[in-house]
Amino acid sequence: MGPEPTTLRVENNAGVTVVTLDHPPVNLLDVAMMTDLAHLEAAVRADPSVRVVIFRSADPEFFVAHADLELIRRLPREAQPPPTELGFFHALLERWRTLPIVTIAEIDGIARGGGSELALSLDLRFGSVEGAVLGQPEVALGIIPGGSGTQRLGRLAGRARALEIVLGCDDFDATTAAAYGWLNRALPRAELRPFVDRLAARIASYPRDAVRLAKGAVDAAAADVVPGLLAEQAAWNETMTDPELDARFDAALAAGAQTRAGERDLDALLTRLAVGTADRGPRRP
Repeated sequence: MGPEPTTLRVENNAGVTVVTLDHPPVNLLDVAMMTDLAHLEAAVRADPSVRVVIFRSADPEFFVAHADLELIRRLPREAQPPPTELGFFHALLERWRTLPIVTIAEIDGIARGGGSELALSLDLRFGSVEGAVLGQPEVALGIIPGGSGTQRLGRLAGRARALEIVLGCDDFDATTAAAYGWLNRALPRAELRPFVDRLAARIASYPRDAVRLAKGAVDAAAADVVPGLLAEQAAWNETMTDPELDARFDAALAAGAQTRAGERDLDALLTRLAVGTADRGPRRP
C-alpha cells in the first residue's frame, strides 16, 4: 500500500478489504487522511484479489467529521481561471468512484462536509438509525461543498432536495437520508454491520469481471460528472476570494468546530458562529 497509514487500518479477508477510519479526535479529513486514502486507492486498484472495500469508523460518534478548516484556508485565495482539469480532492474521489470493484460506506456516526462527500463517492452507503448523521454545512461558512457534494447529491436526491441539503446546512438522520436517496438504507445499529458484511461477502463471491462490467454499465446510464465537478470547482474557487473568509473560519473554530463537543451539536455551533459574526459589525466597504 505504500507508506504505513497513520489515519486508518486495513484488513483483508476473502476478497473484502475493510478500512477502519481511526484519526482522533473526530476523524478529520486532513492532509494525512487524504494521503492515506490516495495510497490505499492505488493499492486496491492494483490488487486483483480485492473485490469489495468497506469503510467504517473506529469512533462510534464520527465517521468523518468534515475536511480540515485549516487546510482549506491554506488553499489559493486569489481569483482563478476556469478549471480545465480536476483538482486533487475531486480526482481522488473520482478514482475511488471509478474503481472496477464495489465500495461501501458503513456509517454509524457523523459524516459532514468532506466526510459526506467521501461516502457519496463510494458505490453504496448504509447508515444506522441510531447514530448516522449526514450534512453539508459549508454554505454557513461562506463556501460550498467542494468535493463533489453538489453534483452527487443532485443526482441521488434530485435538485430540490439537494438544494435543501446544501442551503439549509442542517443535519439529516439516517431515515431521512435514506428517503432522500443519500443512503441506500437506514438500519438498526445491531443489524448494520451484519448486513454490510453479508452483502460484501456475496458480491466478493461473484466473478470479478461480471461485477466490473455490471458497475460500468450502470454508470453508463448517467451523464459524465466531470463537467459538473469543474463547475463546482469554479464556484468553490470564487468563494475562496471572499475577504471575510478567514474571520468566518476563526469564528467557527472559536465556536467549537473540529472539537468533539462542538461537532456533536451543529445547531449550537452555527448559532455561536452567527453571533460571533454579528459581533464583528458590518462589513467595511
